Amino acid sequence: MSNFTPPSFFGHGSPMNAIEFNEYTDKWRSYGASLPTPRAILSISAHWFINATAVTVMDSPRTIHDFYGFPKPLFDFEYGASGSREVAELVIDTVKPTWIGADEDQWGLDHGTWSVLTHIFPAADIPVVQLSIDATKDLKYHYDLGRKLASLAYQGVMIFGSGNIVHNLGSMDWSNPSGGFSWAEDFDKRSRDIIESNPSSVVDLVNDANFALASPTPDHFLPFVYFAGIADELKRNVVNVVEGCSFGSISMASYAVEA
Repeated sequence: MSNFTPPSFFGHGSPMNAIEFNEYTDKWRSYGASLPTPRAILSISAHWFINATAVTVMDSPRTIHDFYGFPKPLFDFEYGASGSREVAELVIDTVKPTWIGADEDQWGLDHGTWSVLTHIFPAADIPVVQLSIDATKDLKYHYDLGRKLASLAYQGVMIFGSGNIVHNLGSMDWSNPSGGFSWAEDFDKRSRDIIESNPSSVVDLVNDANFALASPTPDHFLPFVYFAGIADELKRNVVNVVEGCSFGSISMASYAVEA
């Protein structure tokens, strides 16, 4: 078992980040290299967005290639981390009486999980379990569940929220790979102010004038809500690991709750 309390982390990126080296992956790698080894990782990914909350319990989760139109080396990529029934059952017990189902064989590790973890922990030698996001629940449910999950840090589990604070694929500007529209940067900045100073007010971001543009669907925003709940419960400093927008309407912001 890990003998330290690991940080919690939030970040996300294109599947291509798994096989590319750029300013974002460089920062993820540097961050990962600074960390002792956690007991396990709980990933909350935007890409497992279903009508229930469930956790993977299989011993060998498959690498899911949940995308299309990318080069063959990406489809050949495997992140060979083991699972952990023990940690999955710990997750289930930690949040009771809130119900979490046990997924024996349906899911695995999607690209929201492995495209970032392959840089933070490239050896893939730490067990990973993945939590689904319940599409039927409101923001407060996800925030409260994040607070309940926070105690896993004291048992050596690193909690990883994988999403984008700004994620509007329909508005992407392919000519601007390193910048954001003004509305995207404004929303990104307001989110940063909240997560660094008052995480409990993350649910108020739905009232921001730019929320509908930043999150036309909630799946990529909700992992940030979990992260805010964790940050609020742990009462530790939140540090910015990666900042900035790309292609106009994608935030690459990554944050960590300090160990």
